[in-house]
Order: sequence, then structure tokens, then C-alpha cells
Amino acid sequence: MSAKNEVTHTGIVKSVGEDGITVNIVVQSGCASCEIKGACSMSEQSDKELDIDCNPVGYNVGQHVNVRLKSSQGMNALFLGYVLPFIILLTVMIILSGQTQNEGLVGIISIASLAPYYLLLYLYRKQIKKKFTYVVEPLK
Repeated sequence: MSAKNEVTHTGIVKSVGEDGITVNIVVQSGCASCEIKGACSMSEQSDKELDIDCNPVGYNVGQHVNVRLKSSQGMNALFLGYVLPFIILLTVMIILSGQTQNEGLVGIISIASLAPYYLLLYLYRKQIKKKFTYVVEPLK
């Protein structure tokens, strides 16, 4: 698989279980590695934990690994997490704006309309997780 068709992060094995490992990765924005990042507030960095189903043999706590994900799977995650909720919010807002002149009510109901969506995501998280497959490789 070519590098432009996948997303790769370096991480550290946090725990090793019977059916997989937990990897801690540091996600950085493009300017997080900038030499003058202390001079502006644009740099962003966050820690993420990934539970990866794999054969845990050969992995140790504290080991550095590469975690890869297909770009298409990353786009699916982007769609589920950001695009679809935005479409729901905008659709409800447009429909309600035609029904009532109360902008406050329109805003509250539009935001509240996302609660069932995120509840469904939570309830189906195990099925969704199965669609995202990570490849883990030890760093040498």
C-alpha cells in the first residue's frame, strides 16, 4: 500500500491484553512541529488511545510502534463525526426556520436533534469499530 493511501502515526504500547493492545498516539496539527510555535496559539497537540485488535505476541508495554489506517477509513470517520452531524443540524435548522420565527427555539431544537444521532453512534460503536482496521508494526 502506498503512503499516500494511508495515515500513519507513531505510538507507544500502553497495555497488552489477550486479544489486542492499547496504543497511545500523539496527534499533532501541521504547525505543532514549527520552531516558533511558542510565539502563536495555533499549535495543537492531543493524546489519543487506540484499542487495536491484533495478536499481542511480540508487543511489550512501552514499545514504540507505527499505527496505519487506510485514508478511506479516515474519511469515513470524518464523515460520521463531522459531516453527517452538520448535515443533520443544517437540515433541521432550515426546516424549522420555515415553520417558526423564533430563532432561539430553532437553535435549541437544531442542536438537540444531534442527541439521537450521537446516541445511535454510541449504541452501534462496536459495529462501527469493526469497520476500522488498524495495522500495527513495531519500530526498529
